[in-house]
Amino acid sequence: MDTAHRRQALLPLTLGAIGVVYGDIGTSPLYTMSTIFGPEGGVPLDARHLAGAASTIFWALMLVVTLKYVILILRADNRGEGGIMALTALATQAAGGTARRRAFLLLLGLFGAALFYGDSVITPAMSVVSAVEGLEVVEPGLKRFVLPIAVGVLIGLFLMQRKGTAVVGKLFGPIIVLWFLLLAGTGIQQISAYPAILQAFNPLLALHFLVERGPLVFAAVGAIVLALTGAEALYADMGHFGSKPIQLAWLGLVLPALTLNYLGQAALLIRDPKALDNPFFHLFPQGWLLPIVVLATMATVIASQAVISGAFSMTRQAIQLGFLPRMQVIYTSAREAGQIYLPRVNWILLFAVIMAALGFGSSAAMASAYGIAVTVTMLITTMLTFFVVRNLWGLPRWLAWSGTGVFFAFDLLLVTSCSIKFVQGGWFPIVLGLAIFTVMSTWKRGRELLIDSIRQDDPELLPFIQSLAEHVEQRAPRTAVFMVANPDTVPQALMHNLKHNCVLHEQNVILSVIFHERAYVEGDEVVVVTPLAEGFWRVGINYGFMNLPDIPEALKICESHGIDLEPMRTSYFVSRETVVPTRGDGMWQWRERLFAAMSRNAGSVVEFFKIPNNAVIELGTRVQI
Repeated sequence: MDTAHRRQALLPLTLGAIGVVYGDIGTSPLYTMSTIFGPEGGVPLDARHLAGAASTIFWALMLVVTLKYVILILRADNRGEGGIMALTALATQAAGGTARRRAFLLLLGLFGAALFYGDSVITPAMSVVSAVEGLEVVEPGLKRFVLPIAVGVLIGLFLMQRKGTAVVGKLFGPIIVLWFLLLAGTGIQQISAYPAILQAFNPLLALHFLVERGPLVFAAVGAIVLALTGAEALYADMGHFGSKPIQLAWLGLVLPALTLNYLGQAALLIRDPKALDNPFFHLFPQGWLLPIVVLATMATVIASQAVISGAFSMTRQAIQLGFLPRMQVIYTSAREAGQIYLPRVNWILLFAVIMAALGFGSSAAMASAYGIAVTVTMLITTMLTFFVVRNLWGLPRWLAWSGTGVFFAFDLLLVTSCSIKFVQGGWFPIVLGLAIFTVMSTWKRGRELLIDSIRQDDPELLPFIQSLAEHVEQRAPRTAVFMVANPDTVPQALMHNLKHNCVLHEQNVILSVIFHERAYVEGDEVVVVTPLAEGFWRVGINYGFMNLPDIPEALKICESHGIDLEPMRTSYFVSRETVVPTRGDGMWQWRERLFAAMSRNAGSVVEFFKIPNNAVIELGTRVQI
């Protein structure tokens, strides 16, 4: 029954994967070929170089997407979850060795995740602008309306995020399937008019194309990278669809359609070099152009939706791994935990995307900024995969080196090629990624310093509560749950309650929540209860970075340990720390001030952990770091 159910679900999952996973890479034909043969690249627009470029695109898709992602990396699942944060957690667990190596891998993955946010800004801006630029082919006089229309589409896209993707998601698959069928159909039509372009399947043409470019090869490869953007989505969305639907969608529809369209564009340009201004839209008859512009805009909106949803998921994972402060997370579906909306992230992304669209002004200008963030992330993914292949899968060292070494060398070529456009716009996603990396690493280090400061200033827990249990006889007939970052010292809220209110509760739970570097924590591992003294228990709640935190629900297991957690008799004591930056050995002063500002603006712990508002007592404390 289970196997039959999975077979029945394979088709709808594959359809969903086509819509969500492949929207980004599926819209690359809008701008890739025109960028390769643009004036900056210096590639001659003739039959030999057009066939060579088409061959290079095809074999790049085979090497990077098919072999690296579809066949190799989709096997590296973190209990069913994918994405660079999941891969980082997997690699750090598998690497073993010293703490320094684990810290290096963690920071490496963190930088890759930060660059993903750069991609989340560039992808919507470039995709939507490139689609709307089709209006210039319909009527050149419409050029001045391209940016205003694109900005309007982007604003509408981000405004609809609050409603979730449950309804819109049902339309994703059919629209993108239609899009890929059009890619394939127009490609076949052009190939039939110039069958000689089929020689592009010969890998020697790709090799000759790259070798003949000489020192200019980096400019050519930097443009070809545009055909690969979106490959990371294969892995990032594995948790939503599973590996088989993603593989089936790629091999059965997406790869053939992309290949046919790129070859078709090359065949068109061989016959009509004047079509270089926008070869994709010149594939269609004049009467089709307006509907195709509308369809292309819908496809780019869908592609952008996938990246925005990925940014939401990445942010939630980063929050639960301790790299970002708590933020409001709204679950937009009662059935799909992955469908979430983070208002703060949404509006920051919208502002950055509009600034990118207006600042660069055209898809051609944004092409310089588009590739570098993606290729660095690809390179980091390959490096992390080595540790999974070597340490987790246990393959021999020579096989692990050779298997990932080829991909590493090609990724390094891609990064180098995109780096030559650093001044022209490549700096944008890198600077954005570095800023986000600084925020993430500052929050992580600041929390460590905060916990160390609390540990130094507060007395040890066990001796303190043992003394209380022996000397305090009068107790309030209620249960107090003290939420703490450090379960080994006395909670500030407990000390304040004793000092100012002269109250000790009948039952006291010292509660700490720990997020682990794996996707899910389930079963008996979720809640660990340790009796400490009469009326005192230490409770640890363990979550993975994909678990949904719900403290009242998790604490129900404590009733079997004799702890009365009846809602009307239970109070949750929460300490809100006011961070005071000081000069010392912690962090640079500006980073301490940044951490203090983030701490002040962090989201409510009450909402994040789903604690009933009417059962919370919040006490403030000042902590120096």
